[in-house]
Amino acid sequence: MPYLLKTEPSEYSFADLQREGTTIWDGVSNPVALKNMRAMKSGDQLVIYETADVKSAVGTATVVSVDAADPKNPRLKIRAGKPLPKPVTLAEIKSNKLFADSPLVRQGRLSVVPLTEQQYTYLTEP
Repeated sequence: MPYLLKTEPSEYSFADLQREGTTIWDGVSNPVALKNMRAMKSGDQLVIYETADVKSAVGTATVVSVDAADPKNPRLKIRAGKPLPKPVTLAEIKSNKLFADSPLVRQGRLSVVPLTEQQYTYLTEP
């Protein structure tokens, strides 16, 4: 299942992930976001979404491993993918009926959001 991970680019950007190649994604506190992280599996596809002024899906990544030994602080190891051909803005996402029921639109502060295959395709293909 694909997911979208939100990040504050001034703290950790997609460019940082690309430079490092892999990183540990943790520090999430929202119970729904934690549940989504614990549901992830190695190989799951990710879309990286930058918040703040950017508010756009900007790149892809892949889940390498999930350490959910501590259910209150699961840790994902993720591997950088590629930048999206064109960043997809929040305004574009909100205007697309594919996202009408998405937590990305309905729960704006949720930092780990499940995506349908159709949503993932929309965000990642030119």
